[in-house]
Amino acid sequence: MTRSRRSAVALRHVAFEDLGLLAPVMEREGWDVSYCEAAVDDLSHPSIKNAHLVIVLGGPIGVYETNDYPFLTSEIALIEHRLSRDLPTLGICLGSQLMAKALGSRVFKGAVKEIGWGTIELTEEGRSSCLKPLRGDDAVVLHWHGDTFDLPRDATRLASNRNYENQAFAYGRNSLALQFHLEADPRQLEEWYVGHTAELAATQTSVTELRAATQRHRSSLARRADLVFGDWLRQCGNSDIPFSLAAASSKERQS
Repeated sequence: MTRSRRSAVALRHVAFEDLGLLAPVMEREGWDVSYCEAAVDDLSHPSIKNAHLVIVLGGPIGVYETNDYPFLTSEIALIEHRLSRDLPTLGICLGSQLMAKALGSRVFKGAVKEIGWGTIELTEEGRSSCLKPLRGDDAVVLHWHGDTFDLPRDATRLASNRNYENQAFAYGRNSLALQFHLEADPRQLEEWYVGHTAELAATQTSVTELRAATQRHRSSLARRADLVFGDWLRQCGNSDIPFSLAAASSKERQS
């Protein structure tokens, strides 16, 4: 008997920071994904609150900028709702910072801005988690952030690097936060270079050098993303969240 496909909602902050390499993995693993524009959509809608999976993507704003971007308050409330109920939630870059804030941790500007390809160091827990394919000097990920956070209470640190102690954490059975961009598709990064041109200029980051580094690493990126995200999605797919609840919410949104 074929299992029904499950619903996922991706919260997007800027159009070009999308699911990237994660999209084909989700399709293969049986997830139907819809995008929600975090700044303008109703984040309290049941189809988002109770979706089988919510993915909170990256963006160029800070969690602490709620006066300028009031929707962040609603987004944090949504994430808090899901994490308190152990509903599968994945946060990437800004998404990871929002998860930390929803769990009561401090989010703040870091000592250095990380933009470029680099490795991470997995903790003992990280080496036994879905992140285990990122072990080794050749397993690079894309760093693109200037903010960081304190590790939330009851969260498990999975990865660090020389600049930031908290590069990834797990919370509960079904939630994962990644400070780095494992989902970044090298074919789409040309849009990032344009969209983040002011930031790249301000940090004196060479687009030419960043593009060349992307070309050097591109051959292995999709495979590692597939291994990590595929493993994690299968864990979510086996979780005991009520299928009928999310399915009903999805139909309500479409009506």
